[in-house]
Amino acid sequence: MTTKLQRIVLAFSGSRESSTAIPWLAERYGAEVVCVTIDLGQGRELEEVRDRALANGAVRAHVLDSRDEFARGYVLRALKAGAMSPDAAPIWAALARPLIAQQLVQIAGIEQATAIAHCGKGAAIDEAARMLNPALRIVTPARETPPPSLPAPSVPAGRDGGGAEGAAAEQATVDVTFERGVPTGINGVSMPILDLIDSLGTIAAAHGVGRPKSRDLRDAPAAPVLHAAHRALRLFAGSEDLHRLCAIISREYADLICRGFWFAPAREALDAFVNTVNERMTGIVRLRLFNGECEILDARDSPPNTQKVFAITAND
Repeated sequence: MTTKLQRIVLAFSGSRESSTAIPWLAERYGAEVVCVTIDLGQGRELEEVRDRALANGAVRAHVLDSRDEFARGYVLRALKAGAMSPDAAPIWAALARPLIAQQLVQIAGIEQATAIAHCGKGAAIDEAARMLNPALRIVTPARETPPPSLPAPSVPAGRDGGGAEGAAAEQATVDVTFERGVPTGINGVSMPILDLIDSLGTIAAAHGVGRPKSRDLRDAPAAPVLHAAHRALRLFAGSEDLHRLCAIISREYADLICRGFWFAPAREALDAFVNTVNERMTGIVRLRLFNGECEILDARDSPPNTQKVFAITAND
């Protein structure tokens, strides 16, 4: 017999899966379903997504603008740590999972819910949520046995490819300014982090670097450019021994993110090391973007003092 739950907070993307999950959760658990939609720059009318949640049976639907929190609290930390996937790609999509868990737990507290739910198949959201509130029950419709009759997942537009097809024929040269490991400007123009990611992404996408132009921060074309530039600056500012140690920390940081241990004490300990290393990382990195490749031309102090030249790509 299925235990009844008074109220469940569901991560709602507006997809067919999450739409179908609302009535399924309500019927299976006899619960009110409250939906939470997190705005990471998806580039669509999220009020329409909210209306869809209500139309499918949610008693309430929250839309949270989390772009700045995601960029400052998650993306910048991973960037400073040099956290990459095993295939040397940025893991900004994985970074969204602890943020989703955090928002679900927060809204569950406000709504006095006894459970949270999501339609993901991985365990990263579960692990992160348990660290924040182990008393909450976690319901995962996609992993139920037997599973609910959910349609096969669809791939959102703009998240299924990348590369140089349709890239501009001419190359672009871009200067990225860093202060203590944090990108603060492009081509000598200072700008907030969200504007910087958007502006750099426009240039990168036009030259086939990263995924096709997307305003969704999880798919930002600026990601591989920023990671390549940050790595180059670390090579410029640090010693060989420090670089080897940073490579180990980067792998550990990425593994921690992918396993859902963002809120573990281990991440805080790694951040302490990462912040110390980044204290000396102030400078300007010049990159050339062309035909899907990102080449580091040089890295220098700001103001210029000495200069070293690198020839690496965004995938190195």
